[in-house]
Amino acid sequence: MSDPADRDWAPPDPGAVNRGPEQAEPLPAGAYPAPYPHQYGLQPPFAKVPWTVPTPAGSPYHRMARTAAHRWWRPLVGTFTILFGGFAMVIVLGIVALIVSSLITGEQPNLDGTGDSILGNDLADLGLNLATLAVFLPFALLVPWLVQRRRPGTVSSVVGRLRWRWLLVCAGLAIAFCAVSYGTMWLADLAVDDPAEANERWVGWGRFLAAAAVIVLLVPFQASAEEYVFRGWLLQAVGACTLETARGRVGRALSVVFRTPWPGIVVGGALFTSGHGYTGWGILDIFAFGVIAGWITVRSGGLEASIALHVFNNFLAFLAPAAVGRLDIVQGAVPWQYVLADVVPMILYALGVLWLVRRLGIETTVPGPAEAEPEPIPAASGH
Repeated sequence: MSDPADRDWAPPDPGAVNRGPEQAEPLPAGAYPAPYPHQYGLQPPFAKVPWTVPTPAGSPYHRMARTAAHRWWRPLVGTFTILFGGFAMVIVLGIVALIVSSLITGEQPNLDGTGDSILGNDLADLGLNLATLAVFLPFALLVPWLVQRRRPGTVSSVVGRLRWRWLLVCAGLAIAFCAVSYGTMWLADLAVDDPAEANERWVGWGRFLAAAAVIVLLVPFQASAEEYVFRGWLLQAVGACTLETARGRVGRALSVVFRTPWPGIVVGGALFTSGHGYTGWGILDIFAFGVIAGWITVRSGGLEASIALHVFNNFLAFLAPAAVGRLDIVQGAVPWQYVLADVVPMILYALGVLWLVRRLGIETTVPGPAEAEPEPIPAASGH
C-alpha cells in the first residue's frame, strides 16, 4: 500500500464546481450557476423567514391569535405593552395639551383638582378626554404584529382587514338602534322623576355645533380604540390560552371552557366596566354592553358590528347632553329603569346583527378549509 503522501494531490480549485461526470469548470467569484444552484452542490442564499405567521384556516375570531407562533407569555407581554405604551402616550398628549392651552389663554392650567376644568374650557376638556382614549388604537393594532407575529388586520376580522361594506351595514342598523334607544329612554323618563331635567334648556346652534364637531370627529376613534382593546386584543389574547396541555380532570374541563369565547368575553367586559365610574345598576348596564359587544364580535367574525354600536351609542350619549350645555358625561348611580331602557335596544341590535350575518353570508371564521392546529415553531432568527 502506497503512502498517501506519495500520491499526486492538489487542493480543489475554489472557483470550480463539481458537476459529477463533467469536468469542473471555473465560475465567476460569488456567482451561482443558473438556474438551480443546489443541483451543483452549492448552498442557496439564506432564505429570510417571514415575521408574520398565518392564522389556521377555519379558526373563529376569538382564536385567531392561536397561531404556530403562540407562546403562553405573548398575550401577557402584549397586554402590558398596550397598557404602558398607551398610558405613556396619554401623558405626552396631556403635557402637549397643557402647553398649548397655556400659550393660547396665557393662564396656568388647573392641576390641583379644585376646579371643574383642566384646560379652562369644557369643550377643550371633552376633546382631550376623547383623545386620551383614542391613542390606544395604534397600540392595539401594532402589538399583535410585534408580539404575536400576526398581521394587524387579524384584530379587525377573520378576513384580515376591516370590512368596510359590512361596517356601513352595521352603521345603518346602529342608527335604528339609536331611534329605539331614544324611545325607550323617553319611556324611562316618564317613570323616573328627575328634577334636574326640568331646568335644562337648548343652548343654541352656535354652541351645539361647536360641540357636535368635536364629538363627531373624535368619538369614532375613541370608540374604535376601546373596541380594538377590549373586544379585539383581550378577546383574542384570552382565546389563545386554550389550556390544551392541561392534565387531570379539572384541567381538561377548563380546557373545554377556554376553547369557547366566553372567558374572553367576560374578562373583556369586566375590564371595560372597571374603566367607567358607574355604580349600582350602572355597573350592570356597562357590563351588559361589553358582553353583548363581545358576543356579536364573535358571531359576526369581526369588530365592525361592535364598533358601529359603540360609535352611535356614544354619539347619542354625548350629543344629547351637549344640546342642553352639558359636555361631560356624569357617571355614578343609574336607576334600573334607565338600565332596562338601554339594554333592551342593545339586545335587539344584537339579534339584528345575527340575522344580517346569516342573510348576507358574512364570514365568521378564517376563510379556507379547516385544518389541524399547527405545531409550534421556533422564533424566527434575525428579528
